[in-house]
Amino acid sequence: MELKEILAISGQPGLYKYVAQSSRGVIVESLSDGKRMNAAANARVSALTEISMFTEGEDIALARVFTNIYEQTGGQRAISHKEAPEKIKAAFAEALPDYDRERVHVSDMKKCFAWYNILVEAGFTKFELPEEGEETQEEA
Repeated sequence: MELKEILAISGQPGLYKYVAQSSRGVIVESLSDGKRMNAAANARVSALTEISMFTEGEDIALARVFTNIYEQTGGQRAISHKEAPEKIKAAFAEALPDYDRERVHVSDMKKCFAWYNILVEAGFTKFELPEEGEETQEEA
C-alpha cells in the first residue's frame, strides 16, 4: 500500500484506501476498521499526496510533514489530536517550524496528527510522494 492510494473524504472521519472505480464513484476501504463503502462521485475526495501545508516559504507536501513527525517520534504515535490546542501547536511547530501561523489553523494540525496516527497504526513507515516519471507512466 502506497501513500498515493490513501484518500481523505470530506465529511467522513478517518482515511480510506482506494479499492476500485464504480459507476457511482469510488469504492474505498477504511484504514481504521476495514469496512468498505462507496464514495459518491460528488464527494470531495483527495489523495494525501495532493495535500500540502502552508509555510513561510514554499508550501510543503503533507507527506514531508508526516516524515518529519515520523522522525521526531521515532516511528511511534504522535500527540493525540484531542490534546489541548497549545500542546498541538507546540508539537506541530517541532515537526514543521516554519509553518504559516496565519493560514494553518489548529483544526488543520489536529487533522494532520490524527491522519499520521492512523497511518502509523496501519503500518506506514515511509511517506513518499510518487516519482514524476511514475505518474507519467500510469497516465499513459
